[in-house]
This record gives sequence, structure tokens and C-alpha cells, in this order.
Amino acid sequence: MNRPDLIKAIAVSLAEVMQREYGELTEETRLFEDLHLDSTSILTLLMALEDEVGIDVDPESLDMDTFRTVGTLADYLEAKQEVA
Repeated sequence: MNRPDLIKAIAVSLAEVMQREYGELTEETRLFEDLHLDSTSILTLLMALEDEVGIDVDPESLDMDTFRTVGTLADYLEAKQEVA
């Protein structure tokens, strides 16, 4: 999956998890500050992304920097795709 498709997958999963549309997300959109996600919604988002992108997420491999922005989350997903 290429980067624009990953960003779209994040947007689709966010809309599903949060039950609202966010409009146009950029790579600089901050997950906590701009979108008001919390730790529970992040975990739910990761589960949705596992299905959407077809990856397995190891919670032990995560750190807070992964969830700073849409772009950092896309970086993480890209890295997980390369491993798979």
C-alpha cells in the first residue's frame, strides 16, 4: 500500500472508530491535540488499521511518538508493511 493509500486508510479507520468525519487530514494533523483521541481510541484505531491495512500490531513495539501525527502513524504502518 502506498503512502496516500495509508493516509486514506487512517482517515477511514478514524471515521469508523470515532463515528465522525474529519474532512481532509494532512500528515501534520496531530492525533491527540487536533483530533482529541485518547489511549482507548488509539487502541481501537490500531485494531481497525490491522484489518484495513492487513498488518499485525505488537503493542510492545509502540511508543508515544508513533501517535504524534497522522504522518508518524503512516511511518509506523509503512515499516510494518515492509516487515510483513
